[in-house]
Amino acid sequence: MSRQFVTEAVMLAIYGELLLTPVPVEYMVPYTSLLELYEFISSDEPLMSNSDDDKHVKEKIRELVDYLEEPLNKKKIQKGLNVPWAKSSSILIGETARITVVNAMDTAPYGEFFDPVETELLLVSQREQVPLLTDQPELIHRIIDAAVPVTVYDIDDFQFAVESDPFSHHI
Repeated sequence: MSRQFVTEAVMLAIYGELLLTPVPVEYMVPYTSLLELYEFISSDEPLMSNSDDDKHVKEKIRELVDYLEEPLNKKKIQKGLNVPWAKSSSILIGETARITVVNAMDTAPYGEFFDPVETELLLVSQREQVPLLTDQPELIHRIIDAAVPVTVYDIDDFQFAVESDPFSHHI
């Protein structure tokens, strides 16, 4: 059985280790997070402080977008967008990694404390009972401060998260 995480699509482009896992991993990504990739590519605003790193990350984002736009992958994503909370078929994005796009629709419950994409990440995590993976320490602090009932991992703890299974129940 694969490990599952909820994350933003941009994380898959920025952190190559997410695609090179020792065990099968499934990333659940809200559709609006995929849409953000287009904004990142077209924006003149840097994602990284170092210009070479920024250029590299934008190239990786473009590669991910191009891959997801391939006909079969695009068809899988489009099929999942017909119904709120539907999930696409899995799309392989590495030897052991795959992505499932979730048509998350509700942003109301946490709209005061989190932006719409963050809210969708939290809702997918809750709904699917899957831990959230992020590289934003301030987001983790806001999740804790708001007492949102999700398991969240910092990207620095990814290897630990892959090796542990917070939702397994042993009898």
